[in-house]
Amino acid sequence: MTSPLAAPLAIGNKASIRNRFFKSAASEQLGDRARNPKPGLATLYRAWAKGGAGLVVTGNVMVDRTALGEPFNVVLDDESDLDAFRAWAKAGTEDDTHLWMQLNHPGKQSPKQMSPEPLAPSAVPLVPALQAAFNPPRAMSEAEIRDTIARFARAAALAKETGFTGVQIHGAHGYLVSQFLSPHHNRREDQWGGTLENRMRFVLEIYAAIRAATGPDFPIGIKLNSADFQKGGFSEEDSMQVVKALEEAGIDLIEISGGTYEAPAMMKGKREKAQTASTQKREAYFLQYAAELRKSVRTPLVVTGGFRSRAGMEEALNSGATDLVGLCRPLILKPDLPNAALADPAFNYTFQEPSTGIRALDKMTMINLTWYEGQLWRLAKGQQPSTKLPPKLVALSIIWKSMIGPRPKLRA
Repeated sequence: MTSPLAAPLAIGNKASIRNRFFKSAASEQLGDRARNPKPGLATLYRAWAKGGAGLVVTGNVMVDRTALGEPFNVVLDDESDLDAFRAWAKAGTEDDTHLWMQLNHPGKQSPKQMSPEPLAPSAVPLVPALQAAFNPPRAMSEAEIRDTIARFARAAALAKETGFTGVQIHGAHGYLVSQFLSPHHNRREDQWGGTLENRMRFVLEIYAAIRAATGPDFPIGIKLNSADFQKGGFSEEDSMQVVKALEEAGIDLIEISGGTYEAPAMMKGKREKAQTASTQKREAYFLQYAAELRKSVRTPLVVTGGFRSRAGMEEALNSGATDLVGLCRPLILKPDLPNAALADPAFNYTFQEPSTGIRALDKMTMINLTWYEGQLWRLAKGQQPSTKLPPKLVALSIIWKSMIGPRPKLRA
């Protein structure tokens, strides 16, 4: 029988995705010193296009070159080399693959060497364990909020112009949009904070500005936390209300994730709170939340995190809780995973998470993310991934990159 993974998916009347494999965003750190994409990004994304994924989302492209999350982020604005972006888009859309650009602003999740005074909804620092690496933020002014919304819209318009087939707003993992949604991080008393209606105003206005800048037929998605997994933070109940508001506004695709730098569910693979036998058998981390969301939401959903077998992916699709299967780390280690899974009903891909053997170093360098960046750099050079890549070598490389990386522009 034909696998449900092979079925196309219509994104309204705006796009048709050739299958149900969704490559979730992973930061590549493959920007040059002018914040333009290095040629290796085209090589990397061509590998995923040839590997069979229906919809591929880029790593976070920053909308403001004075606000960066990592030393070698790519930025898309009016100073960018648009031909470099066109080459990236052309490679990533081969074989009828959709390539959507993830747009992001780090807010206060910008390391000290990148941001002497990062911006955030409110002047609330990160938890003490992270304060050695991140400076306390300054609350954004009304003008800075409006400017940031405009930057998201301009970046989306340029993404469309250069050949990307959609965009995704990064509203998860504790970055700026996520910070506005969280009552822990957003303690404003104006129209941008307080009630959930006010806290979601920022993301809704970003969506509206992008829609105005790109037109009615351009796909716009969002990556959103199911919850922050923090006391006093963004809850599942909040998340469901935000999803309903985004659906009413016209969002085209919603990817479900969870966690922040302070409570990294997306890094640890933190599973659902319920521990029934059926839940434990599920591979996807956030499938239970998506199943509950599906009862009241018709917008196509993506659940990312935990999928390893064709049987698990098919079960998730057949349940109706998700419309696309979100994969990140497995696709980094095996770029042709979609083709392999479709060819083998018994497909199951497992791998061991990396560690330097030094817990403090693992945490400082976020090795369970940055080791995969090392794999991305190999793919960008046309090499194959290697599970033997030494985690300690990657950790040292990350420290070195943070020391030599180009500094962002200063705010005017």
